[in-house]
Amino acid sequence: MTLLDAPITRLDGTQTTLGKITGGRPALLVNVASKCGLTPQYTALEQLHETYADRGFTVVGLPCNQFGGQEPGTSGEIADFCSLTYGVTFPMTEKVDVNGDGRHPVYAALVATTDEDGQAGDVEWNFEKFLITGDGEVVSRFRPAVTPDDARVIAAVEAITSGS
Repeated sequence: MTLLDAPITRLDGTQTTLGKITGGRPALLVNVASKCGLTPQYTALEQLHETYADRGFTVVGLPCNQFGGQEPGTSGEIADFCSLTYGVTFPMTEKVDVNGDGRHPVYAALVATTDEDGQAGDVEWNFEKFLITGDGEVVSRFRPAVTPDDARVIAAVEAITSGS
């Protein structure tokens, strides 16, 4: 099974795969949370999604409640919060575990990717970002403190969307 074949459920309860969510487009996969100090990153994530959508790029939010219980809501509450508070239009999935025995298959593949310091392994906190190509190759990993509008993220997105 490839990363894109991994089964996952959309926030609305629809069963799908990561590949169907991304539609074969390059994507930034982000474990998100509604009650985190980094939650304002939703604004920059939405801007990134809107800016590069015409190049076939998308952001995908994967809510996670593993870090300080900072995503406690139901799927409906998460959807309402993201839409009403941050105007999120990018696709979102059900809550997933990114670490531990219950780690979602998407993250089982992602955590093997090294960050800028050459470190792989568990996700550190909410809003860790993984950039994938349209065929599911993981090309970059950005730790939570690297914001979606950081020049390194923009350059990486530009690099994989320039041919689109």
